[in-house]
Amino acid sequence: MSERTAVIASRVGLHARPAGIFVAAVSALELEVTISLQGEPADDAMDASSILSIMSLGASNGDTVVLRAEGDGADEALASLVTILETDLDAD
Repeated sequence: MSERTAVIASRVGLHARPAGIFVAAVSALELEVTISLQGEPADDAMDASSILSIMSLGASNGDTVVLRAEGDGADEALASLVTILETDLDAD
């Protein structure tokens, strides 16, 4: 299983627009990706392709999240998702 951490860069955290962009990217993958706040047990990780899960995660600007995926291309997929999370998607 591949695992990466990311620090949430969007000013509003993973809410509304940033969450939608992230979920769309996860949904385009052929992998199951989970997300959790750093320090939470892996068993409590949520489905990263679910907007409801992402919104209920409550990740704010500066929080560290853990992404996990398993399968072919998992490392590359997680790297691309980290890039999304570490970009301020609210900046214009």
